[in-house]
Amino acid sequence: MARGNGVAREAYGDKLVWLSTLIQRRYAQICAEHDLTPAQATLLCAVKDGPERMGGLAASLGMTKNALSQLVDRTEQRGLVHRGSPEPDRRVITLSVTAAGKELAEAVYAEVTRRVPDIAVGLSPDDQGHLERIATTIVDG
Repeated sequence: MARGNGVAREAYGDKLVWLSTLIQRRYAQICAEHDLTPAQATLLCAVKDGPERMGGLAASLGMTKNALSQLVDRTEQRGLVHRGSPEPDRRVITLSVTAAGKELAEAVYAEVTRRVPDIAVGLSPDDQGHLERIATTIVDG
């Protein structure tokens, strides 16, 4: 690889790290305004539309089962989620939001989808459209 390409790649990587930092800060700010940690908010949003199996949830959130269990314990103590075992196999545990958890999850989700895109406010409308398409392509993979 030519030196120029390596430097450009490093600068590009640096910009992506800072973009990630901006997004994480905005997300953390929104979560704090709702008295949630980012992990709790992410958990609530992951289960807001219906029960999820704990094993699958751990995998989709990139957490160990033990770490997820601890997060669920803290969130359950606040009355925002509850565990259940609706299947005949009692080893299968699902996680659902409570009514209070659903209301909070929907409020956080609405704020995030409204305010996170504001980080691109300095871009032209065309560039904002490009960023939206690129982000969608990356996420939908």
